[in-house]
Amino acid sequence: MIGYVTLGTNNITKAVEFYDEVFGLVGCKKVHEYDRFVGWSMPEGGQLFAVVTPFNKQEATYGNGTMIAFNVGNEKTVTSMHAKVLALGGSDEGKPGLRDGSYFCGYCRDLDGNKLNFYCLV
Repeated sequence: MIGYVTLGTNNITKAVEFYDEVFGLVGCKKVHEYDRFVGWSMPEGGQLFAVVTPFNKQEATYGNGTMIAFNVGNEKTVTSMHAKVLALGGSDEGKPGLRDGSYFCGYCRDLDGNKLNFYCLV
């Protein structure tokens, strides 16, 4: 049902560098790159994730309660992506671990404060 998701950024260059490194861990590649919009997808296609500078030229802000969750397939990848976000200057919102018996995930925030969740079902 979801075609793509965008998150606002106040520094498109830093956001692109950040997500290039994070998504590089799972083989995600840039498929769209414009002045104010850059999007990534898996090589086989599917949904698109993008960062964008707001069209109205106002400051980009994150939403309280808004989160983007990425199913990354296994516990090792969850842990490595969470660690990569922290190494690149993001912040921790919940260390990787098992929750609710079969949901392994790690919560963090990107450079603009957007909440991310990397997860897998075990």
